Amino acid sequence: MSKKDLYRPNVAMIIVSNNYPQKKEIFLAQRNDLSDVWQFPQGGIDDGEEVYEALFRELEEEIGTDKVDVIAEYPQWISYDFPPKIAKNMKPYIGQKQKYFLVKLKKSAKINIQTKHPEFSDYKFVGVDEALATSASFKKDVYETAINYFKNEGLL
Repeated sequence: MSKKDLYRPNVAMIIVSNNYPQKKEIFLAQRNDLSDVWQFPQGGIDDGEEVYEALFRELEEEIGTDKVDVIAEYPQWISYDFPPKIAKNMKPYIGQKQKYFLVKLKKSAKINIQTKHPEFSDYKFVGVDEALATSASFKKDVYETAINYFKNEGLL
């Protein structure tokens, strides 16, 4: 297995409320398996699945709705390594390579984190700076990269 194959393909979503662009509120969810860890929804891309298929499937699985408009896509994959505590459960992977999307909830979207296999215990909308300050430390660099790109594009 090559080094690049050790990173699990993944989609990640920076979700803004349906008040965007007047309010730039970002969705953060609290993981139910790690105390006080907040993150963006994300999930693996299944074998044979297209990136956009995974994006909408993961939205439905994690927040109970896929009613979003895609505003922008980060142009490259961003990777990070799992911390040792998580890595032992993710073998053969040592980390994830992620494709980031900026998406806006449609007015008709209803968030429901009590999905078939809930991953989150709570959620909130926060400003960009709070999203960075609250995120898991091992994902902070990735979050900063994606958020700063969207900020530089005038989107956040």
